[in-house]
Amino acid sequence: MEAAGQIIAELASNAAVYGRVPARDFRVTLTASVESLRIEVMDTRGDRLPEVREPDGEDETGRGLLIVAALADRWGVELGPEPLKTVWAELDVNQGPHRG
Repeated sequence: MEAAGQIIAELASNAAVYGRVPARDFRVTLTASVESLRIEVMDTRGDRLPEVREPDGEDETGRGLLIVAALADRWGVELGPEPLKTVWAELDVNQGPHRG
């Protein structure tokens, strides 16, 4: 599932860059069921919510959540307990060849 790998890379990268607090890490959790794969990335910057933005053509960054939104069947953000936030994405299983 190439889409899962790309989503993990994008969410983990965002957590490392934007969710970083000195001496604290982020956590990646994968939960698989018969119907779906849920990817969760938790960091300690609940005060910094992710936002999807349209980067200019010249921008070298800022496309991560656009990629996640394009690849995932669902995604979102959950807050708490303070100071944590979890950005999650779900992929439906057996959706055909477009999932990679």
